[in-house]
Amino acid sequence: MAATEDPHPGVSYVMPVLNEAAYVENAVRTVLSQDYPGEQQLILALGPSTDGTTELVHRLAAADERVTYVNNPGTDIPAGLNLAVAASTHPIIVRVDAHSELAPGYTARAVATLHRTGAANVGGVMEASGTTPFQRAAARAYNSKFGLGGGSYHGGAPEGPAESAYLGVFRREILTEVGLYDETLRRGEDWELNLRIRRAGHVVWFDPTLRVTYWPRESWRKLARQFFTTGVWRAELVRRYGGRNPWRFFVPPLLVIAVAVSVVAGVLQATGVLHGKLSLLFSLVHLGLFAYVMLLLWIGFVYDRGRSPKDRWLFVLVLPTMHLSWGAGFLKGIIRGAGDTMDTSRTEG
Repeated sequence: MAATEDPHPGVSYVMPVLNEAAYVENAVRTVLSQDYPGEQQLILALGPSTDGTTELVHRLAAADERVTYVNNPGTDIPAGLNLAVAASTHPIIVRVDAHSELAPGYTARAVATLHRTGAANVGGVMEASGTTPFQRAAARAYNSKFGLGGGSYHGGAPEGPAESAYLGVFRREILTEVGLYDETLRRGEDWELNLRIRRAGHVVWFDPTLRVTYWPRESWRKLARQFFTTGVWRAELVRRYGGRNPWRFFVPPLLVIAVAVSVVAGVLQATGVLHGKLSLLFSLVHLGLFAYVMLLLWIGFVYDRGRSPKDRWLFVLVLPTMHLSWGAGFLKGIIRGAGDTMDTSRTEG
């Protein structure tokens, strides 16, 4: 740490909020409970909610002078984050999600890591959790290397420079220098921002001692919608940045293609269009789908053993929901671009 650097600079937390009545109060509580001696403020970027979130945010802001909000009429997360950053006053920006909970020492540890490493952005581990059987199954998928591909902030990795960071604790001057969040994106804005930070010659740092609890979507439909939209926008990033994207992002779309080819071949075989040696040759296309199903069963009933049968089956079914939704979205995005695709999992039942 430089001798002139304030060990406890003021911190501004920025949190996009839309239809989060069930989560936002707890998220705000964990921010306001941070064990950090420096000045703190929380700016909520409030989208046009319909579930009582707006009234709740107004009450939270009235109850604590550290809490304020800005209106985010367009609902998009990057735009809301930029509005909140513009309204902030401190040199450290901490991104927070309404579905997240910060551990009490999160801010102090993150600021210390910024000072120790000289990094522009610091992030830690996303620890998904759930309160219902479905949400717990989704959380296990988030935390598993079989669910989201083993990124450092999902499964953990040694401390050091990283490709991206979950949420992020930023030096404000560098965030401003690179142009804040890209408002043309509706998903993947974190990865894209961290790419620009690294291209500008700065360091993004992963610290596994930083832990954030994340609450996944609560139903099959919401989870599928979320992952489909995420896949669409990841494909948009591939269209823009090509091979700079990690190889693991190409696995789900290949799985969708394998499933589609297997289904078509199966129908042609069942109807007699493919027969004899040709049918036997085309049977090879089923191997990929068969291997995937066997992997799911092994994950659920060997790797994840020790849980109740219901929990294991939920886990086995949540994984392909995430993989296939993400992969289908990716293929749509690659072929047609992201366009105006929106994540409706927060706005519809």
